Amino acid sequence: MGFLQGKRALIVGVASPRSIAWGIAKAMHAQGAELAFTYQNEKLHSRVAKIADECESDIVLPCDVAHDRQIDSVFEQLGTRWDGLDILVHSVGFAPRDQLDGTYIDAVTREGFQIAHDISSYSLAALAKSGRELMRGRNGAILTLSYLGSVRAMPSYNVMGLAKASLEANVRYLAQSLGPEGIRVNAVSAGPIKTLAAAGIAQFRKMLDHVERTAPLRRSITTEEVGNVSAFLCSDLASGITGEITYVDAGYSILGMAELMGGDE
Repeated sequence: MGFLQGKRALIVGVASPRSIAWGIAKAMHAQGAELAFTYQNEKLHSRVAKIADECESDIVLPCDVAHDRQIDSVFEQLGTRWDGLDILVHSVGFAPRDQLDGTYIDAVTREGFQIAHDISSYSLAALAKSGRELMRGRNGAILTLSYLGSVRAMPSYNVMGLAKASLEANVRYLAQSLGPEGIRVNAVSAGPIKTLAAAGIAQFRKMLDHVERTAPLRRSITTEEVGNVSAFLCSDLASGITGEITYVDAGYSILGMAELMGGDE
């Protein structure tokens, strides 16, 4: 019996078998959780439905997090299938491609800034607000995904770094707000992984090589590793953990002067 046996989890943001959200879904399914999924648009419907089928789920609901009515509809429909929700996984992040091109100061615009923060950060609060009633009284857990660019300036990450910083603050404020209702809120800050989302970041291959050369474990990480930590954080085994940002990055985030500390002498 897995440590998520009897738990019901909604996965928001899975888009492909190469995504971190898919790694989380697989880990939760392996630990006994019953899963539901959302898809952003009709183009992704069949892909997400196939992923859901692999997790023995037939609950696949449309949800563009830019629209509150679609978010509310997800939980309304989920409420007709389930009598409650134990886990909410938020794996959503977006900035217009031009915002990731060149330096931050050259790329950032008012519109790009607003879009990045709305989709990547506010959507967590919007989902939590709408899903609150289904999660009430169940010792539930909400999890989101961040990145080191939230606390350090990273090449080409630009406004997404600011959006992830906002997301991490969101985690803390939601944890404080929802804690009295027994709902925990945490984030996993994953190291670089070759996903479809990462393909939009310039020089990503060089960043990955650098991490593999300098991280204490001398390697990058996998979606499976992120999935396992995420499943733990959403389980009763982590019942005393809330408002935390947990790094799963082969230790890279602990380093200073990484080039001097890693690689060949």
